[in-house]
Amino acid sequence: MPDTQISAIICTHNRDNYLGAAIDSLLSQDFATDFEVVVVDNRSVDNTKQVVESRLDNPRLKYIYEPNIGLSVARNTGAQASCGEILAYLDDDAVASEGWLQVLYCAYQSNPKLAIAGGKVTLLWPPNTNPPHWLSSGLAGNLGAYDLGDRVVSIENPGLTPRGLNYSIRRSFLDEIGGFDINLGRVGKNLLSNEELQMTELALEKGWEVAYLPDALVAHNVSPERLKRSWFFSRGWWQGISECYREQLAGRAGVGQLQRGSERLIRGLYKALKHHSDPAQRFDNLVYAYGQIGYLNKVIQGFIRSNE
Repeated sequence: MPDTQISAIICTHNRDNYLGAAIDSLLSQDFATDFEVVVVDNRSVDNTKQVVESRLDNPRLKYIYEPNIGLSVARNTGAQASCGEILAYLDDDAVASEGWLQVLYCAYQSNPKLAIAGGKVTLLWPPNTNPPHWLSSGLAGNLGAYDLGDRVVSIENPGLTPRGLNYSIRRSFLDEIGGFDINLGRVGKNLLSNEELQMTELALEKGWEVAYLPDALVAHNVSPERLKRSWFFSRGWWQGISECYREQLAGRAGVGQLQRGSERLIRGLYKALKHHSDPAQRFDNLVYAYGQIGYLNKVIQGFIRSNE
């Protein structure tokens, strides 16, 4: 597709139960110019290929198999296999609003310095399921929820960066930084993260801009296994490991990490005790504290390896 203006990319791994709806939401986009939909099958062993093949009569759709497991690997493969200057990534368990691509495309067209943009994310709960009473608004962000309001926001704080499930990036910027870091981002069941945060830091350092676009709306399915407390603890642990690695990349590794991690661990435990009567805030802070244990564990492993 030589005239493709924007490429919508889904990177998927064993999510055939949601994948069809994600693809269909892209194929039915209300978009004025040419676009393509690229599905990167990241070594799935379920019915992912069949789900895609059943829709390959649509000329916009392309199927790519990537045997090397890892979300960042799959994202780079999707970029290489696509044609658009704007790359729009949708998670395999999300559903894009019909104007999603149009909103993203217009934002990049109107701002040549825009490197990264993403939009509001709402949550789709399983049938007959309500949010658990112990789920805080902060931990809902771990499920993908993202809402900075109803106006366009220029992101200057990397901590507010758009969610990866509703995420777009300018190809020229991605090429400039050498693609997504394959040491960050989910790898199978390992919930590594922080790749979007790192990308925003790089963009701002290099003079690019990052934006939140409320009208680029996506809904994210919450799978039943993510409604267990154990999932949030695991997510917090891997968040800590990801943060340790990100600091190493930024040149902030060293003894100072022990102090930072210890202070955050104590702060999390203190706040959990302080909010003992509030189940949501108590659990939020316990997950945060547990994440610091993962962070410190990774820091100590680094010290041991460096001294061997």
